[in-house]
Amino acid sequence: MSQVSASKKLDVKSLYNALNAELDKARDSKTFKVEVPVESIQAGVVQAAGRSQVMLASNNYLGLANHPRIREAARKGLEKHGYGLASVRFLCGTQKIHLELEERIARFLGTEAAILHSSCFAANEAFFAALVGTDFSGSGDYRDVIYSDQFNHASIIDGIRLARIAVKTTDVRAYKHNDMAQLKGWLEEDKAKDYRLSVIATDGVFSMEGEHADLADFVKTARANDALLFVDESHATGVLGETGRGTPELCGVHGRMDVISGTLGKALGGANGGFIAGKKVLVDYLRQKSRPYTFSNSLPPMVVCAAIEAINMLEEDNSLVTKLHQNTDYFRKEIKRLGFTILEGVHPIVPVMVGEASTAMDMSSHLLDEGVYVRGLWYPVVPKGEARLRVQISADHTVQDLDKALAAFAKVGRHLGVI
Repeated sequence: MSQVSASKKLDVKSLYNALNAELDKARDSKTFKVEVPVESIQAGVVQAAGRSQVMLASNNYLGLANHPRIREAARKGLEKHGYGLASVRFLCGTQKIHLELEERIARFLGTEAAILHSSCFAANEAFFAALVGTDFSGSGDYRDVIYSDQFNHASIIDGIRLARIAVKTTDVRAYKHNDMAQLKGWLEEDKAKDYRLSVIATDGVFSMEGEHADLADFVKTARANDALLFVDESHATGVLGETGRGTPELCGVHGRMDVISGTLGKALGGANGGFIAGKKVLVDYLRQKSRPYTFSNSLPPMVVCAAIEAINMLEEDNSLVTKLHQNTDYFRKEIKRLGFTILEGVHPIVPVMVGEASTAMDMSSHLLDEGVYVRGLWYPVVPKGEARLRVQISADHTVQDLDKALAAFAKVGRHLGVI
């Protein structure tokens, strides 16, 4: 083992000095992330920074985070099933409600089964590590390949990295964002390599762009190349499609996904928890091999009961989904009419492009002063020079809320020279 030179070694004091220097760089470049506390419940309009704010930064797409029915379901869950299980699932952490929620998720998404995790981040890490980390034949002679969109969520990227660290028999090919021609070319090219398993991984909706994948083409491509299709639907379940069943419903391929991962922390109540849905044999396998599932506490009963109620509401009628789509269409049309550049799409994530990180930071701060809570995103979350304000529309917004936000955007955009 090579020795670390004295000049490169950090003592504890030097470490803290280095951390301070990095933080100062972020402050100087206006890329230091500042948390603005919300002083009320999460909703379309909140209290923050000492005043009423139109909330445009939340994943609360359907307005269920504090809907009366969701809160009542959580209250009853707490009273009937307790606060927590103090256990992992396979010891004594499974209640009937956990199994019911898994069955309801699977039915809603058109799969055979589902398995709960503490978050979708954990679920994505669990999936890749468990799947490519097992030598099914026992020979040790195999190689897998994962094709991953360059803009996939960090949880997919980290899940793949963990799998590669644990198992050195996995190749990863990151195709250009939504570039089906490149993906198809690589799949054809790799047929000669005799991979044991091929996995195509994509977000259903890309959270920085508000853009969805063409899952009809993905399904066709996966079938033609005998590849397993994995889709993260965190920003799509409850959001896209006529009944909120996500990107597969929007693209006309509901029920034809191999694997869906998703979250309970966005449209489905806004608390926490994630899941993987797919074939029963795959889910049963993950119950045995998923380390985040095996070694993490069960979801709290009140979260489980609230999520069940969220699915009840979606299955009863699609009025919230319809209102969300109407609000989204309205805001997208009006923000463009004001002269702002946005990334086109149909999703309630509306990226308002401003260019530089400092501009995004300044706009976010000025908008907060005008009663609009929205956050900026910049490199490395998005490419350099493509900083943006990520507006997120909710069914909880009224047209009056959106008009107030649009007026503030117009005022601040002109003041900062963005429009």
